[in-house]
Amino acid sequence: MAEITASMVKELREASGAGMMDCKTALNENDGNMEAAIDWLRTKGLPRQRKSGRVAADGWLVVSGGTSGAVVEVNSETDFVARNETFQGMVTDISAIALNTGGDHDALLAADYPAPKSRSKPHVQEMVGTIGENMTVRRSKTLSVSDGVVASYMHSQVADGLGKIGVLVALQSTGDKEKLDAGRQLAMHVAATNPLAVNVDSLNPVTLNANAPC
Repeated sequence: MAEITASMVKELREASGAGMMDCKTALNENDGNMEAAIDWLRTKGLPRQRKSGRVAADGWLVVSGGTSGAVVEVNSETDFVARNETFQGMVTDISAIALNTGGDHDALLAADYPAPKSRSKPHVQEMVGTIGENMTVRRSKTLSVSDGVVASYMHSQVADGLGKIGVLVALQSTGDKEKLDAGRQLAMHVAATNPLAVNVDSLNPVTLNANAPC
């Protein structure tokens, strides 16, 4: 039996639009023959609706900065797709839309998608058919200041602004924005420690009492 490589699976996915595991199975069933594997997938008639029921648990967070920032989580089923440039481009586009919708997640999903002309949610659904995996815009948040800067930090970064843990920190200041490196340092600290609140007064009283010394 021919050895099935990752590049062969990728090539078949790009040609057929089928999911990664289906492509791997098709190649195994046809001894690595690409044309026969494509015919096998067509004969199988993979139902697109099946993809929408699968769990989308992998993917990236993207952050944007300035005087306002947005952080968006978009998930795919596998890391294989999460590293796809088309998927990453879509995530970046959606983060730009999130900045304009002020943190309203429903508004983000209903907003116009730049190109091709569509809405964000239908565009994601179209990408499900194109890439061959279920994907979802799981959550989004925005942060802004009038005077100061919104600093960001992305942990485990794989591309500009794309990673597994994203943090936005707003610093209210009239100082030189170029010198506000403390914002990024603080964002890194937040990523490392995952604090419950900005200060004690912001803590949930139930949480505070539960951790109080006896």
